[in-house]
Amino acid sequence: MELSGKVIQKLPEVGGNSKSGNAWRKQEFILETGGQYPKKVCVSIWGDKIDQFSINEGENVTLSIDVESREYNGRWYTEVKAFKVEQSGGRAAASTAMPEMDSFHSEGEEDKLPF
Repeated sequence: MELSGKVIQKLPEVGGNSKSGNAWRKQEFILETGGQYPKKVCVSIWGDKIDQFSINEGENVTLSIDVESREYNGRWYTEVKAFKVEQSGGRAAASTAMPEMDSFHSEGEEDKLPF
């Protein structure tokens, strides 16, 4: 699933160690969607992706997300995790732009197919 909007708040990074002793880190962001009825969604990014994406407040982003719910002591908790980030108008948007491709058929040229 994809979710687009503006990052309106960057929450402090948290971390710790799991029961098995592995270190973990998590960064949460509040994203406000566009449209007539904007919604605010808390999205989390885990591990090395925090440094890889380097999201800041005020940026417009499109996130590829997973939504997961789990039960703990009779209550259900839902988390929205981002696994891919595309920043609009930022440095990542320029690097992910599609390069111009030469078409197989152009006016005035013979067939360009290699076979």
